[in-house]
Amino acid sequence: MTDLDLLLPLIDDVAQQIHAADALVIAAGAGLGVDSGLPDFRGTRGFWRAYPALGRQRLRFQDIASPAAFRRDARIAWGFYGHRLALYRQTVPHEGFALLKRWMAERALGGRVFTSNVDGQFQRAGLPHVHECHGSIHLLQCSRPCGERVWSADSVQPEVDEAQCRLISELPRCPDCGAVARPAILMFDDAAWVETPFERQADALDDWLTQVRGCRLVVLEIGAGSAIVSVRSFAQRLSRGPGVRWIRLNPDGSRLPPGHGPSLQGGALELLRRIHERMPGPISA
Repeated sequence: MTDLDLLLPLIDDVAQQIHAADALVIAAGAGLGVDSGLPDFRGTRGFWRAYPALGRQRLRFQDIASPAAFRRDARIAWGFYGHRLALYRQTVPHEGFALLKRWMAERALGGRVFTSNVDGQFQRAGLPHVHECHGSIHLLQCSRPCGERVWSADSVQPEVDEAQCRLISELPRCPDCGAVARPAILMFDDAAWVETPFERQADALDDWLTQVRGCRLVVLEIGAGSAIVSVRSFAQRLSRGPGVRWIRLNPDGSRLPPGHGPSLQGGALELLRRIHERMPGPISA
């Protein structure tokens, strides 16, 4: 008997709650993408294992994921972000994304996604209505910034010397002023993030949440860490509403506060598969 087999009563509970819900919110952090082969950068040592060249320079995640990194050495900053951009482009979302898409479509009032992930995996998997609270690596902005323009990164084909974590191709440039462009991502100590398109996503999410208020809403939090609390804080805020159940899937085993739904420890893909296997049949009219 595996550890997941011991969780079957809780898995049955989660499956029943999702099945009975009128609406579903997916609140996802980096842990959701691990089963697709993406790193989640939990801890400095884990980050340096993924980027040994930055480890040799003693640059932490918060040092390179910063507007200051583009001012200090834009080719090193784009070495990191260019590598990530190429990685996310070639990554195929795992089966769990398709399950989430199906569960959302089967709810009478649909579903929405709130994520701190900047990788675009939800969109690539075909899930609609995504709020990217930290922005997207697939969009660019001016590093100054000279204005509110945000544009597609599709034309950027980064060539990176991975041994040095350094961009060796052309630096992306702002089409308006010629300054170095950067991803439209909320970084550390970032007063320059152009968040206009993501504010529109937030407004659309808030409008929908107003429409489903008082209905049976399940908030399924998946793979959200405690170092950056955007996803957990969002889920907790929603959990205060009437008729809301908050459920957590996470490998770290952290439990929800008393009075909320189950907390399941394990990898996202395996847990989502198990939940789907235990999903009841259609609710009779």
